[in-house]
Amino acid sequence: MRKLGLAVLVSLALVVTPLAARAGEAVDLLLVLAADVSRSVDQPKFQLQRDGYAAAMSDPRVLEAISAGIHRRIAVSFVEWSGVGAQKLVIDWMTIDGADSARRFADAIVEAPRSFADRTSISGGIEFAMAQFDRAPFSARRRTIDVSGDGTNNSGRDVTLARDEALAKGITINGLVILSERPLPWNPEHTNPPGGLPHYFRQNVIGGPGAFVMVADNFQSFGQALISKLIAEIALDRAPASTTGLAARD
Repeated sequence: MRKLGLAVLVSLALVVTPLAARAGEAVDLLLVLAADVSRSVDQPKFQLQRDGYAAAMSDPRVLEAISAGIHRRIAVSFVEWSGVGAQKLVIDWMTIDGADSARRFADAIVEAPRSFADRTSISGGIEFAMAQFDRAPFSARRRTIDVSGDGTNNSGRDVTLARDEALAKGITINGLVILSERPLPWNPEHTNPPGGLPHYFRQNVIGGPGAFVMVADNFQSFGQALISKLIAEIALDRAPASTTGLAARD
């Protein structure tokens, strides 16, 4: 009986040990892509945004930046957010270490249905993104939330409170602002606040070591702006200090 019990324990050890080892797999960056899908993002804009994420992750320049890291891989999850309580994990944590894994990630983005079309709770998006790090099956010295959006926080609690909580945990928040060609007729200051949306993001959303805002002039240019942003985030440890804040502007 004792021999049988010992055999069972050994078998369990063989099963559990690889899982435990995998849970601590080291990557160069833990990155949560947090995409705005609020009501101001109509269906054509939503599709351009989704296509931009898919194309950017598979871009050779992004893959080259990943391969230049110490571990030659990063881990990424993709969430969509809108109003209070409207956040969804669209793609769970995946490692990106080359063209094949990047293509699988891109395919999953393209195939997933839209999650919401509600108000704009950037604070709720940040809170939800923060929670993903606690359940990540990987370890990294750097943890970053990449917030894309085309408007100000108009739902939920003050966005600066959520931002400060993330910073207190050592999480960096970067922003990708999508400018609107025309203000919303019913709420023009939502997409075009005083001082401009990039200024709003710098003052209220981003933070942490090397945090920066990049700007897409419209949804058509979102993909190219995202490529530049991903390269900057992935290569942050290897970039000169003067590049932090790249493409941030008023």
